[in-house]
Amino acid sequence: MRRWALHHSHPLPRYLAKLSSVGSISEEETCEKLKGLIQRQVQMCKRNLEVMDSVRRGAQLAIEECQYQFRNRRWNCSTLDSLPVFGKVVTQGTREAAFVYAISSAGVAFAVTRACSSGELEKCGCDRTVHGVSPQGFQWSGCSDNIAYGVAFSQSFVDVRERSKGASSSRALMNLHNNEAGRKAILTHMRVECKCHGVSGSCEVKTCWRAVPPFRQVGHALKEKFDGATEVEPRRVGSSRALVPRNAQFKPHTDEDLVYLEPSPDFCEQDMRSGVLGTRGRTCNKTSKAIDGCELLCCGRGFHTAQVELAERCSCKFHWCCFVKCRQCQRLVELHTCR
Repeated sequence: MRRWALHHSHPLPRYLAKLSSVGSISEEETCEKLKGLIQRQVQMCKRNLEVMDSVRRGAQLAIEECQYQFRNRRWNCSTLDSLPVFGKVVTQGTREAAFVYAISSAGVAFAVTRACSSGELEKCGCDRTVHGVSPQGFQWSGCSDNIAYGVAFSQSFVDVRERSKGASSSRALMNLHNNEAGRKAILTHMRVECKCHGVSGSCEVKTCWRAVPPFRQVGHALKEKFDGATEVEPRRVGSSRALVPRNAQFKPHTDEDLVYLEPSPDFCEQDMRSGVLGTRGRTCNKTSKAIDGCELLCCGRGFHTAQVELAERCSCKFHWCCFVKCRQCQRLVELHTCR
């Protein structure tokens, strides 16, 4: 069965996709060899070598989250030959490009923040601005995540590509907006985590700290923003250019919303010019009426049904001490794939 994927060309953001698949970045020469970085990013890489492994982890996190969020959509954020390549679709100003930029900038901010809190980086640590007693009466203590440093590094490293173009082109404005929306998705979902201290587990004293949300929650938030993204167009506002809703009846977008410049293809049929291979061969859900159902995912072309034998672990038993022994069981399942 053929796995649907986007045509292997012009990944976006290309440099982050390539970063996610390289090994450890521990020498300045590695910065020079990283394909897709502009000169100012190479300089930042050299000045912040210890942070670059976090950037790499953030890029990988973004790709995995994108693929999870779109696993049942016609565009499934797929990769080709295990390389993190998103394809030509996101070189256009579509809402898919908006999501990729947002989740990528969020991934970098998230991973750098977590590296600060875990003591991996000398340049940053816990957020020391969170201290004292809160209005709710608990004591700020422990290690609050230094989201300010993570966001600032993401802004410096990720946004510099667009700012180097003067940030006046429509696409640069779109990318910068969506980069910031990705980081805002972390900031607006910051959590307070607490621990109780007292006799027999009572909560006489409670110490709390601020923590980033799980990245899955960030992915869910941005996926909702993707579904409600605003189509925009550039317009002269005073002495500068700004993006405004194409439809004047729509209310203006906020800093947390995703914006896009052009409509997406339907992803149904193969279009090599746009880098879309279509949905033929994709697995679909026969009983679902949603987008993962065979009717919508297969774009009305129908689907094939085949009996497939699955090997599963079964009859597992715990043996003292300490391992689990299982049998291999074969199970027949119906598999539905788009025509």
